[in-house]
Amino acid sequence: MNNPYEALRTGDELDVGVYEAKVIETIRNQVGSGQVLLGLSGGVDSSVCAALLAKAIPGKLHCIFVDHGLMRKDEGDDVEAAFANRNLNFVRINAEARFLEKLAGITDPEAKRKIVGEEFIRIFEEEARKLSGVEFLAQGTIYPDVVESGVGDSATIKSHHNVGGLPADIGFKELVEPLRGLYKLEVRKLGRLLGLPASLTERQPFPGPGLSVRCLGEVTKEKLDVLRDADAIFRFEMEAAGVDANQFFAVMTGLRAVGIKNNARAYGYVIALRAVSTLDFMTAEFVQVPFDVLSRASERITSEVEAVTRVVYDITGKPPGTVEWE
Repeated sequence: MNNPYEALRTGDELDVGVYEAKVIETIRNQVGSGQVLLGLSGGVDSSVCAALLAKAIPGKLHCIFVDHGLMRKDEGDDVEAAFANRNLNFVRINAEARFLEKLAGITDPEAKRKIVGEEFIRIFEEEARKLSGVEFLAQGTIYPDVVESGVGDSATIKSHHNVGGLPADIGFKELVEPLRGLYKLEVRKLGRLLGLPASLTERQPFPGPGLSVRCLGEVTKEKLDVLRDADAIFRFEMEAAGVDANQFFAVMTGLRAVGIKNNARAYGYVIALRAVSTLDFMTAEFVQVPFDVLSRASERITSEVEAVTRVVYDITGKPPGTVEWE
């Protein structure tokens, strides 16, 4: 086991407080007086990684947050606010127009994923070149990433880009991976210990391409804004009711249906709602959300989101469906 962070994993039971003290010492020994660059996505792993590094090497961390305009309602602002008072150099790149231009006319889900992933890397590279003296690249790699990618004696389950997918010459002296010895639940616990808000530590799984794969067909700003509003309402009602679900969200189907708005005929969008229960996300069951919760969500979405005339609920398990629609 050559990685110093992976070596901090000692058995099944782990005291996160003890791990924090040990990993901070490891970070300081590795980085010394150097500077560290981190691509901050706003997800659980990268956010906890950023908070931990800011505590371990204050003033030596540079975080690049690429806001591609494909995040949920107010999410970009929430991420920025969470790191406003931490000792790091935070750079937010508002690239919504750039991503939407690249996605214009694209309807194939895989093409969307590739476009978003490649454009993210291009912007990250452009911003990284503006910094001088940065020798270390930080990543939010966690222990399951290592196991699933078949490192060492483990069988490969699925490759993770941050374990085996980096090029040999990455232009940095070394990788800094302070979460490499932790499971997801431990990462969340460490985030709470570091004072991160629940909006980040308890964040649901969210696809890398963001809302582009929850917006069926061509991605436009109009459809994204409608989806963001509908999704925020559904998530609020689910959380307020305390519905037990591992993941829940709204989908912009791109379909239109006739409805009635303000006592007149309307031709608006159809929004689909999805909630699943799962242990490992390899299989999943749809959640039998109480009818009163679905009813409130539907009533609010159709009345508060002007462009929506109809709401449906997805009752497909995995398999045959997937959790995401695209």
